Amino acid sequence: MAEVDQAFTDDELTELALAADPEARVADGAVPMGELLGSEGWTGAVELLPGWYMPPPMGSRLLHGWRRRIVLLIVASFLLINAYGLCSTYGEVGFG
Repeated sequence: MAEVDQAFTDDELTELALAADPEARVADGAVPMGELLGSEGWTGAVELLPGWYMPPPMGSRLLHGWRRRIVLLIVASFLLINAYGLCSTYGEVGFG
C-alpha cells in the first residue's frame, strides 16, 4: 500500500467524489477503513466509530458529592413539575 505524503485539499476531494462511479462494486481485496487506520479506541476495544471521527469529550468528569445532589434535585424538580401537568418552559410555572 502506498503512503500518502501530503493531504488532499477540499477541492481535490470534491473532484474525486464527483468523478467516482456510485454503482461501482467494492474490490475483493478491499480493507475496511477501521482495520487500515486501527480503530481501537481509548478503551482498547474495537469501536464502531474511530476516535478521529468522533473523539470522546475533553475534560469530562463525573459529579460527586453535593454537586451531584444539586443536579439530581434540579432534574427531579423538572420531572415533578411535568408529572403534575404544569409547564415551566418560560420560567413561570403554570398550566400550559
